[in-house]
Amino acid sequence: MNDRAPQAVAHLRFVRTAPRKLRRVADAIRGKSVREALALLQFSDVFAAEPIQKLVRSAVANAGNNHDMNADELYITRITVDGGPGGRFTKRLDPRAQGRAAFKRKRLSHVTVIVSETPPKKARKRTAGASVQSARVTRRAAAAAPPAKGARKKRSTRKAAAGVAAPITPATPAPATEEA
Repeated sequence: MNDRAPQAVAHLRFVRTAPRKLRRVADAIRGKSVREALALLQFSDVFAAEPIQKLVRSAVANAGNNHDMNADELYITRITVDGGPGGRFTKRLDPRAQGRAAFKRKRLSHVTVIVSETPPKKARKRTAGASVQSARVTRRAAAAAPPAKGARKKRSTRKAAAGVAAPITPATPAPATEEA
């Protein structure tokens, strides 16, 4: 008998978005429940979230229709983002100065999502990098936070440009030493 849990797969091919941008969103939802992932994708400001959101919804529909799985208890067990065809990009010419031309590399991507009723066995790997969840919140928090101890205030250059001289402070005399 097969011990593997049933899985539903959805593929999205030839997406006109660079794989690097899609991987940022895929890393944010990998290993999460479908409900949590869809909420994250719906409210994220990243434009690459929309095609992945449609793909996750398609995988959930495949799970319900083809495998009789409960849509409320699904997890994203695997999500991969691969480069597309044509050496991983299509080339377009960009005119430059003096009759030259440069190539624009229009990158394509293939995305695969696998959902299952059992949560993934491996814990999600925390990696440094851009976050999808709180791009706006961190900016507000940084603006409201008091400046760090080591941070110095920027000196004004208006006074120096206007010709206003800085006040001269008298130098303190050096202490006299006794010579015997």
